[in-house]
Amino acid sequence: MKKIIFIGLYLISAAIVFGQDVVGEWNGALKIQNMQLRLVFHIVKVDKNYTATMDSPDQGAKGIPMTKVTFENSVVTIEMAAASIKYNGTLDDKGIISGTFTQAGQSFPMILTRKSIEKVALIRPQEPTKPYPYYSEEVTFKNSKENITLAGTLTLPKKDGIFPVAVLISGSGPQNRDEELMGHKPFLVLADYLTRNGIGVLRFDDRGCYASKGNFAKATTQDFASDVEAAIIYLTTCKSVDLKHIGLIGHSEGGIIAPIVASRRKDVNFIVLMAGTAVSGGDILLLQQDLIGRGMGINEAELKQTAKINKGLYQLISANNDTSILKNRMTEYLKVNIKNIPNKPKDVNDDELINQQIKQITSPWMLNFIKYNPSPTLEKVKCAVFAINGSKDTQVPSSVNLPAIAKALKKGNNKQYTTKELIGLNHLFQECKTGLPNEYIEIEQTISPVALSEICNWIKTVVK
Repeated sequence: MKKIIFIGLYLISAAIVFGQDVVGEWNGALKIQNMQLRLVFHIVKVDKNYTATMDSPDQGAKGIPMTKVTFENSVVTIEMAAASIKYNGTLDDKGIISGTFTQAGQSFPMILTRKSIEKVALIRPQEPTKPYPYYSEEVTFKNSKENITLAGTLTLPKKDGIFPVAVLISGSGPQNRDEELMGHKPFLVLADYLTRNGIGVLRFDDRGCYASKGNFAKATTQDFASDVEAAIIYLTTCKSVDLKHIGLIGHSEGGIIAPIVASRRKDVNFIVLMAGTAVSGGDILLLQQDLIGRGMGINEAELKQTAKINKGLYQLISANNDTSILKNRMTEYLKVNIKNIPNKPKDVNDDELINQQIKQITSPWMLNFIKYNPSPTLEKVKCAVFAINGSKDTQVPSSVNLPAIAKALKKGNNKQYTTKELIGLNHLFQECKTGLPNEYIEIEQTISPVALSEICNWIKTVVK
């Protein structure tokens, strides 16, 4: 989903060094459990002010802007308001900045230096390497509605011939065409498997990310749906695409987007929902927070208190369409409840904490996500649907969403749907122990062979 915010998915930037030239590149790394996440900070000085952007090489992210950079008495403070992130560091006379990275009350030491940091090799046995035994082409196509150009990769079993083709739709957050996260490239593995088995695949970078144009920060789920429609329109111009068998495969938020597109386009022949949802975003967030919190050992009283406060916030969002009024009401609500927030960060005053929370929760995407209920859209989907979920998914629990998906499709009189729980798999469809997000990077497997086989075999029954 535009997932629960994890340390490492939204990071932090730069530093300003007293008495030295700080314009240029700074390198650091967060070490979280078994994961090393490298950061490269680029500092620019304009007049007397400093600005910074950040690269995260291990995630393929570049040029992420920071919202605030200050330096006083050798102390550097950098903030990324949308992700509630703060970094404080102190410059020493050796040109090293030693500091602490903080997010949501969790703190990690981080040192910045001029020296580059080598990538720690991760074992990913499923990741294919070139040359591939199929045709692969870098492509661009235009979303005429938004006047933006999107970039991706089209893979076909052979250069010549007519083939069914599936468009891959990524999960939440700024994703590249491989849906790269936590050292894994799920869409590269999935596209490779399907193409080797006779099914073409189009996967593309999210708008405003990597080689695609547009503004990611201002986009909502509905906007991303228009990008997928642009991908379908592009495929209809390709001579190697079987126009009767164009499908969509959406993971997580992509499993919300696929039904939106399928409900309004008759040229979508099938959709696969990988951990898609059928309940409102607000309900999903509450379920996520509870399941992940329990898995991390948070006590019952804290879980209930957090759920109570967040539920109140989500209800305010659902009841108010005017953002200015909403922000005022949320401020009043949080001022009353701030004292009851479990594990409130000690180094952030109440007003600052309230402002951080409001900025995060009132982004265009989050407001839309919390309010949106996928079920009415699923009722309108008439094409073939295959919905799968891992039994250990702590982000989109299968026990809630698979029955809700089936109920919505049945209510809409869809005769071509199948739902299936895949035992022992997590949100990324990896074989796992706990299903918690902190396991993702530790698991060598990118996607379970069972999940790959289930998706491929089902598609073949539809396009035969």
